[in-house]
Amino acid sequence: MHALIEMYELTGQIRWIKAQNDRVRNGELYRCIADTKGAFYSGMPALYEAFGLRVIEAMNCGLPIFAANQGGPADIIVDGVSGFHINPNNGEEYSNKIADFFEKCQEDNAYWNKVSTAGLQRIYECYPWKIYSTKALNMESVHGFWRIRSKPNSDISRCSAPSSSEIWGVPGRYNK
Repeated sequence: MHALIEMYELTGQIRWIKAQNDRVRNGELYRCIADTKGAFYSGMPALYEAFGLRVIEAMNCGLPIFAANQGGPADIIVDGVSGFHINPNNGEEYSNKIADFFEKCQEDNAYWNKVSTAGLQRIYECYPWKIYSTKALNMESVHGFWRIRSKPNSDISRCSAPSSSEIWGVPGRYNK
């Protein structure tokens, strides 16, 4: 990769940051990238990412983001407005999207801020901490129910949980 950076004369314009496990440091890295008007791109985009926490964290720091067009990122990002969808199976397509973004930034000084602001607005409207924490607590409640229910001598093990068809109101094998 370093040879490609040198070949295309991109030294000083691209930074490789190895995987980080320190959540505080991640926030600082996102902030540093945003302060220099960079963009966040996951070097190994997932073919499918269920939720997209990295996307939300980066957008919450004001970073324009490039992420997979599937799974959680597809729901979080409004393509071309609050970030950009990429096809993880098409390297040429997503490299062109990244190049186009930075070309537009050079042509229009306000473009980076426009995408950054739209990303922040999307997070504030759709993914505030209150919604996220409520969903996390709901998931823990469901997990806790099944953890207790799976104990052989538990009173709750004799209870029956509603089926997904009962929850969603969709007729199924047990709910006609």
